[in-house]
Amino acid sequence: MTEIHSATTGPVDAPPPGRLVVLRSRFPMVSRIAERIVLSVALLLASSILIFAGIELLPGDFAATYLGQAATPQAVANLRAEFGLDAPLVTRYFEWLVNIMHGDFGNSWASGQSVSGQIADRLGNSLLLAGAAAVLAVPIAVGLGLIAVLYRDRLIDRLINLFSLAAVSMPEFFVAYLLIMVFVVQHPVAAFPATVYDSMSLWEKLQTIILPVATLVLVVLAHMMRMTRAAIINVMSSAYMETAELKGIGALRAIIKHAAPNALAPIINVVAINLAYLIVGVVVVEVVFVYPGMGQYMVDAVTVRDLPVVQGCGLVFSAIYIFLNMIADVLSILVNPRLRHPR
Repeated sequence: MTEIHSATTGPVDAPPPGRLVVLRSRFPMVSRIAERIVLSVALLLASSILIFAGIELLPGDFAATYLGQAATPQAVANLRAEFGLDAPLVTRYFEWLVNIMHGDFGNSWASGQSVSGQIADRLGNSLLLAGAAAVLAVPIAVGLGLIAVLYRDRLIDRLINLFSLAAVSMPEFFVAYLLIMVFVVQHPVAAFPATVYDSMSLWEKLQTIILPVATLVLVVLAHMMRMTRAAIINVMSSAYMETAELKGIGALRAIIKHAAPNALAPIINVVAINLAYLIVGVVVVEVVFVYPGMGQYMVDAVTVRDLPVVQGCGLVFSAIYIFLNMIADVLSILVNPRLRHPR
């Protein structure tokens, strides 16, 4: 007789969650911020690879360009060996990356000067230019955006939209030359070229860079203002804004107290992107106004194929852009309860 054993199947215990899952559930905001930091570091590493490989793929040869008519095959080979260009591409990349981690961008092939020192000096000038433009552009853009929402579909809103469309449609070099024609040629009240020196005081530098600052303000002001207006109008259609209107709260108070705080996340992202543009995208403005910043330094290096300078400037620009976007993501998490406590 065969015994039939009835196996009783009880509930199977689920495996315990991993430490990472537990930490993410207990500290959601901290974990999201840590993810942004790790992602930013990964993006910076990927950017370094693209910058190094992209510059290496450019046509032409520095040794032949540098030697000019004296570029015999033997002289070119000797110069390439002197600068380490005869080593494999991967080897040169990792040597460059390790040196950068130690704060050494190498020496300029054209001048022999330290690239790190030159970048430090030029970056300070670019930050001064971008900072002065940001101090003016950000509050004006946010203020005009609030005014446009307050008087939506009225004459003031239409005038602000008309101005913003006109400003967006004009390229920065055109705005720069227009300001030069008006305030330098016709009415000489501003300095040109906008060259600053270490011996100048801060006030003298600010007086010298009025025109490039005005150019950058006009370029980024329209975009920030339009995005601020769009973000607040999107919030205005929410149910709680209708409730505030039914309770008799004034339009200005409702916008400032309820709409603007809930639109902070997209506004922060827009401001961060434009701040990154003010630092990274100033190449044309610096060249037009002969301003001794990072953009001018990079353009001069490109003309002579000075690879250490071009690679160093490109990596610094990339790091600034990624860092500002990371700060914007972190601030968006901090001001948005839905991002701080995701479901």
